[in-house]
Formats: sequence, structure tokens, C-alpha cells
Amino acid sequence: MFITFEGPEASGKTTQVRLLAERLRQVGHEVVATHEPGGTRLGEQVRSILLDRDGPSLTPLAEAMLFAASRAQLVGEVIDPALARGAVVVVDRFADSTRAYQGGGEGLSPSIVEALIAHATGGLLPDLTVLLDIPAGKAMSGRLAGRNEDRTRFEVRPESFHEQVRHAYLALAKAEPGRWLVVNGMEPITPIADRIWAEVERRLGSSARR
Repeated sequence: MFITFEGPEASGKTTQVRLLAERLRQVGHEVVATHEPGGTRLGEQVRSILLDRDGPSLTPLAEAMLFAASRAQLVGEVIDPALARGAVVVVDRFADSTRAYQGGGEGLSPSIVEALIAHATGGLLPDLTVLLDIPAGKAMSGRLAGRNEDRTRFEVRPESFHEQVRHAYLALAKAEPGRWLVVNGMEPITPIADRIWAEVERRLGSSARR
């Protein structure tokens, strides 16, 4: 099973990826948990460029191409081999991030976005995508407020950008409800984790049960 987590900045994805991976391992699954951009040696180098707020200015197309390069390496080096041997793969961000950020947030042409995604993934689609939905204003004034010196290139962008990203995510989920699980990211950590687990357990069937 291939599970991805999506959401705006400070939505709690990383925490939920960790909790789900731990729970899956407890019931006997091999789990490969990774993240984008990154997850490989090349990907981590690309990540340092993409997230560095003091780094060179990047056009939306350049951003999308860098994400695609990292993604292609992650799919070929990590995700495809893990799925081939029957592991559950859980990824913090995947192709839908490009659709939401470079497409929805920055206005990059959908045809370009989809072409880059297709080449990078080889057509690989998640079985389940969890969207942790959080209003941009809540993230900017709350969870990101204490990160002033540590914010990434994306975290320092204006609230209007993050609201566009959020709306793009919600539109993606609405267009493909069978793949997406939308969760209120403002809820406490444990109820969110329990809801995600219930959906994963349902999709995996009896093999996920204790």
C-alpha cells in the first residue's frame, strides 16, 4: 500500500506519518517512511536548495523541476522497490504538493505540472492520500509564529499564498474523493491519528488488524 500525506505548512503531517508508521509496524507490516523533497542522497541535496530561504530565487518552473528531480529519484530508488517487495510506503508529501504549491499557489500551468509529475512518477499513484487541512491564518499566526529564524522558503511566503495552496488541496480532494481522506488538522493529535488508522485499517483489511 502506498500512502501519502499532504497539507499546508505546519499542518502536522510529519507527526502523523511517524504515528502511522509506528502503528503499522506494531501489527507486523514492513514500513518505509520517507519524505519529499528528500529521502535519497540526491533528494536531500535538492531539498537544501528548495527550502533555503536565503538561497537563490527560483521561478515556479525551476521549483517544480527540482521537486520532480527529487521525486524521480525517490520513486526509482526507494518507493518502487519497497512496493515491489510488499512493504507499506508512507510519504510526507508527494506529487499533489506540486499541484497545490506550484500549480495552485504559484499559477504554473496545469499541463506543465502534470507533465513533470508523469515523468517523475512513471504514473505511480497513492492508494490513499491524507490531507491535513488547516486554515492559513491559523498556521501563520499560531504554529509558525515561533519559527521566525528557522522558517523555510515556503513558510515565509504571505498568507494569501498559503490560502491558495489550501484551496488547491481541497479542490484536488473534491475531484478525487476515493483517494483522499480529509482531516481537520486543528484537532488534537490522537483523534487525528485514530481516524487515519481507521481508514488505513479498512483499506488494508484483516491484515492490518491485531
